[in-house]
Amino acid sequence: MRPEHVALLRCPSCGASLSIIPVRPVPSAPIEEGTLGCDSCGALTPVRRGVARFVPVKNYAAGFGLQWLRHARTQYDSANGTSISADRFFAQTQWPRCLQGETVLEVGSGSGRFTEQAAATGATVVSVEYSEAVDANSASNGLLPNVLIVQADLFALPLAPASFDRVTCLGVLRHTPDPAAAFQCLAAMVRPGGHLSVDIYRRPRGIERLLKTRYLVRPITRRIPPHLLYPLTRAYVRAMWPLARLIHRVPRVGRRINWALQIADYRDIYPLSERQLREWAILDTFDMLAPRYDSPQDGATLREWFQRAGFSDVEVAPGPNGVDGRGRRLSVGYGG
Repeated sequence: MRPEHVALLRCPSCGASLSIIPVRPVPSAPIEEGTLGCDSCGALTPVRRGVARFVPVKNYAAGFGLQWLRHARTQYDSANGTSISADRFFAQTQWPRCLQGETVLEVGSGSGRFTEQAAATGATVVSVEYSEAVDANSASNGLLPNVLIVQADLFALPLAPASFDRVTCLGVLRHTPDPAAAFQCLAAMVRPGGHLSVDIYRRPRGIERLLKTRYLVRPITRRIPPHLLYPLTRAYVRAMWPLARLIHRVPRVGRRINWALQIADYRDIYPLSERQLREWAILDTFDMLAPRYDSPQDGATLREWFQRAGFSDVEVAPGPNGVDGRGRRLSVGYGG
């Protein structure tokens, strides 16, 4: 982390500013190891491998840490030669591709596929990740001069409220213990006139519930330690891959059958090689089965969250992961 970025942080306990206590102070040099001290309550936060660590290593997002460390660059456009992440990021946020002079908060960065896109806008980007995946993000984006990466809890963000022009949280809310409360924490970070973009799984209805078979097996898989579940998932996808290739050819329903069999099938959707398709399948199949929490919502609920948080120009629509929501904040306080 860069010394000048410390001014963006606040003590998550009392909200006061923080100061650097580096192990080996070098003016203007990135801080690799050291401590951040609260100027008011004296709380100390370690900086390890260039990342300020506001949470303990062991937490409910351990599975995400494992998957993104194993697949650190799988979904990076700069690694797979596509524009998949860029297309999704800008389609879901509806933000301009030039945000020079603005501040952007990204919560739940994973390995940093969207951090790369946000940084490319020229904005000052604060990227927050709860799990050890923060190290994968730091390895790819940590040296960018306009990026600050921290390991922190969405429910206790070490940031000043109402201080960001834009806030985004993609693929995260549904995996928190309380999605509604998590949304409020995000909304609190947006300055009046600023923009918030989120997504969430859509609650399945009718016959769709039968196709969402992950909810039948998750009561078992989410209790399996991630370090054991991952090799099981990888072996399953690899063993099923030849059959999944044949099933995909079934007209109209082939892909749905594969997803029902817990094989993430992106054929004819993304321009990826056979090896890349299988790697994405391993990653996203594990992503379906491992999280401790998975709470889908409906569009009406997401719209209500925006409106109660004082947002206008609210747009709620189907998206690649379920339901996308966007809005512009008018007021600082929350509705009743």
